[in-house]
Amino acid sequence: MSARFELHGIALSGPTYKVGLTLSFAGEAFDYVHVPLREGAHKQPAYLAKQRFGQVPLLIDRNNGRHLCQSAAILEYLADTLGRFGGATLEERLQIREWLYWDFDRLAPSVYRTRSAKRGFRQFAPEVLEMYAAEAAAALKVLDDHLAGRSWIVGEGVTIADIDVFGVLALAGEAEIDLSPYAHVGAWLKRMEALPGAKLPQNFLPMESKAAA
Repeated sequence: MSARFELHGIALSGPTYKVGLTLSFAGEAFDYVHVPLREGAHKQPAYLAKQRFGQVPLLIDRNNGRHLCQSAAILEYLADTLGRFGGATLEERLQIREWLYWDFDRLAPSVYRTRSAKRGFRQFAPEVLEMYAAEAAAALKVLDDHLAGRSWIVGEGVTIADIDVFGVLALAGEAEIDLSPYAHVGAWLKRMEALPGAKLPQNFLPMESKAAA
């Protein structure tokens, strides 16, 4: 019997990692389809018919045939569908959504773009990289202050807000962003890494398609 979920992406993609990590935390096996971006596979008609933006990730729910794109929207869908990590109350759900949007706006761009420069995928002028460094520091200060006296970003347990932000900061080392000044963030990262189903990006998704174990 095939897995319920089929994840299309590439191992180097932070957003793809977030979706795979959510499934792993939920104990959901999934088939993985490698999308060779450098060969333009994501811009081919067959892929665009499933993922309208021509990006990764793409998640297919075989139970209902839905094709889902944009990692934050996929995380919300998984939380709703699986009944996990979505918050215990309406207030928590609203706060989770705020953190998803905050991450996309304030944290992820500086980390992901700096990482792409450090890995040689993109080039930026020195002053642009300095701007990203400043933006990352400002976002990390906000997160560190918020986590003071808290175990998790929202509520009393892990939510997709934690998974979403973790999916960015797990790649901070590749961006050469120093997290040591942020003690509360560091303690939270250790809690995340200790959870059942936790996977670090370096040894999680392969650079090839793989059926669920």
